[in-house]
Amino acid sequence: MDRLRPRPRLVFTGFTDSEVEKMEKFLVESKEELLSKEFCQKIAKSFNISAGRSGKPIVKWTEVQSWFKSRQQDNPSKRIASSTSVPKSVSVLPEAFPPAEHESSQRPRGGKVSDLSEMEFEARSSKDGAWYDVEMFLAHRFVSSGEAEVRVRFVGFGAEEDEWVNVKTAVRERSVPLEHSDCHRLKVGDLVLCFQERRDQAIYYDSHIVEIQRRMHDIRGCRCLFLIRYNHDNTEERVRLRRLCTRPTF
Repeated sequence: MDRLRPRPRLVFTGFTDSEVEKMEKFLVESKEELLSKEFCQKIAKSFNISAGRSGKPIVKWTEVQSWFKSRQQDNPSKRIASSTSVPKSVSVLPEAFPPAEHESSQRPRGGKVSDLSEMEFEARSSKDGAWYDVEMFLAHRFVSSGEAEVRVRFVGFGAEEDEWVNVKTAVRERSVPLEHSDCHRLKVGDLVLCFQERRDQAIYYDSHIVEIQRRMHDIRGCRCLFLIRYNHDNTEERVRLRRLCTRPTF
């Protein structure tokens, strides 16, 4: 099965006025964890069975969650509780695996293991070389070369799309969407994660900035153009800032 769905990183804009009004109401009145998977699934289901969505694309729960996250960023004074960064059921994370029987029990250097429960991760699929958000880590193993692998479930996909991926080369902390005010910090040569839109797919690939055309910002935000080169096939494309994400250390 090919992965044709994008990760829920760009804010979905296909909500009806009625649906937006309902979510605005939840934002103000609800005492539930608005970013929880269960709550967003309930909202998405109610939208999809309503008469107002007849003939329109179905709403995914991740799109509802992304909308709430976006509103949180727009209104930082309204804090939204979240329980989705890493599911509580996850007992192993890329940097915090219990050692195999033949391995040393010494823990890796760096941050405390408990801190990882608040982090979000992304993994690169071996099927298309694109990066997808990790919903949970299911298991881990050591291959004959001695390297560690984890079995991941990607956000928005079922068990049939689970994959074993290399911890060192194909798992990392989740890339960060860029704000309009971050534009001036980007420079030629920077590694970015770009949302590639094609007729048959819309997914995220690593790329590097080749050229930047600086333009005056307006009420819509950044209007600059970025010429990027995709790492997987060396093709180039001019894109807006909204399609770029960067590494957490940016």
